[in-house]
Amino acid sequence: MSEEQDRTVESERSRGQAGYRLGRLWAAAEMRKVPLRTIIVAIVAVAAFYLAGKLIYRLRDVFLLLIVAGFIALILNPVVAVVEAYVIRRRGFAVTIVAVLMLLAFLGLTVAFGYPMVNAITHLANNLPTYVTNAEQGKGWIGKLVQHYHVQQWVQQNVSKLVTFGQDVSKPALAVGKGALSLLIELLTIFILVLLLLLEGPKLRRGLLSLLSPRQAEEIQAIASEVNRSVIGYMLGNFLTSVACGVVVLVDLVALNVPFPLLWALWVALVDFLPMIGGALAGIPVVIFAAFQSLHAGIITLVVFLIYTQFENHVLNPVIMSKTVRISPLLVLVSVLVAASLGSWIGGLFGGFVAALLAIPAAGAFQVIVREAWRLTAPPSEAEAEEAALDRAAGGAVEDAAEITEEAAAGEDTAVEPAKVTVNPGEPPVSVDAGVSAGRPAQSGPDVS
Repeated sequence: MSEEQDRTVESERSRGQAGYRLGRLWAAAEMRKVPLRTIIVAIVAVAAFYLAGKLIYRLRDVFLLLIVAGFIALILNPVVAVVEAYVIRRRGFAVTIVAVLMLLAFLGLTVAFGYPMVNAITHLANNLPTYVTNAEQGKGWIGKLVQHYHVQQWVQQNVSKLVTFGQDVSKPALAVGKGALSLLIELLTIFILVLLLLLEGPKLRRGLLSLLSPRQAEEIQAIASEVNRSVIGYMLGNFLTSVACGVVVLVDLVALNVPFPLLWALWVALVDFLPMIGGALAGIPVVIFAAFQSLHAGIITLVVFLIYTQFENHVLNPVIMSKTVRISPLLVLVSVLVAASLGSWIGGLFGGFVAALLAIPAAGAFQVIVREAWRLTAPPSEAEAEEAALDRAAGGAVEDAAEITEEAAAGEDTAVEPAKVTVNPGEPPVSVDAGVSAGRPAQSGPDVS
């Protein structure tokens, strides 16, 4: 058996059957010029991206919560910084103070909205028998409607259908209760995530920047500052439009003598934070409540909402956002529409709500990143090119001078030292200048013979 066959057999034993067959497969593919390794890597990459996409879609609710918590933490971070700078020097205590203020604001809003609703429901439950009796006797506007449209006769004829309908209504009521419980759990989760992001945010930022070079870290910090200003500008602009909407509703309801005008104005101002659709969502319950007070109040409130929402969406909101966020009004409108559509497709109603809320700051951040990337990759101007050429020329001259200096220093170090020759025993040695070797005539000395 030849030496080459021995090596082949030894290699097969060391790698095993699978390794040997795999080696033959790679060799056969290379002989036929088939990029087998590239094909396998491409298939694995496609499968990995597919599985990653499925995983992200599966965890979309978690990512939505993280996005909302990150957005709120980004907004509250300047408040924490102010408290840390002027009130208390510890980051943890500053976050605690801001968290307590958040809880107080949430509880205040809950009481402001919950108390009138509970009071109204209790009042309706107490007076419901009286309303039914008046309707049967034809008293009041409800009784007149019942007699005019023969509602009582229709109810008596369709009792079984109404009972079935009432049983079917109980199922959506349970679904609403489950949804309310899920909402409370999501709010608690968002609150905890916001606290953790506010506490650990500076450490995460420093850790990420430490992985970059000083120049890259400086550029990333500049871009992050621009994005932060964009988000704060969005919130300021949205706050102004929401306050304007609340003031309009307050004036309308006060003029029409509708109860709870301040409460409804606060509701409209909060819901109007949603761009494009916030005014419409806030106006529906207000119009219905005003219509229950009087028909003309409901119609006037509806007209006011229709006019104001169109004015806000197409005039006021784009103009204010373009001044605060500093992006094009067309980009504001397009970003909201696209984000709301994609958000509702990915996460349903909650996803559409989150996407519509984050559309404008995301558009501002995207514009900042694209502008900075365009600036960093742009070719140098003529002045910058001339300055760079001068710098290169000056650097070359400095390098040449340094090389000449180094060569001169090396020549001095390698120069021949003066030789000492003994003339006669008992006489001091005579120094012979090394310049003789350089071609200078030597001075005549004593006879050495």
